Amino acid sequence: MSDQILCPKCNSEFTYADQDKMVCSQCFNEWVPNDEIVETDNALKILDSNGNELKDGDSVIVIKDLPVKGAPKPLKAGTKVKNIRLTDGDHNISCKIDGFGAMNLKSEFVKKA
Repeated sequence: MSDQILCPKCNSEFTYADQDKMVCSQCFNEWVPNDEIVETDNALKILDSNGNELKDGDSVIVIKDLPVKGAPKPLKAGTKVKNIRLTDGDHNISCKIDGFGAMNLKSEFVKKA
């Protein structure tokens, strides 16, 4: 069993060959064996208003007053938002803001703190 190829994703020993690829029967990962593993950067790159790359868990500062639908007052410029989560779509930042609750923001209206 020393020639058994383990899945690089979940380290399962339950793999099988399918044409020129190997397939894991546990996590259904497919890969080409005996090749160097090349990490492809398919991650979403989201930039703030100054061109800095944002990542999950960053803190940002709102750069202009933003009207909030259903709220009597706008979200003021200078509001610090902690622990953001990046999403795809038009509003690509998901966060919780004190006094407003959970909301989505556009990255063009924030700068990295």
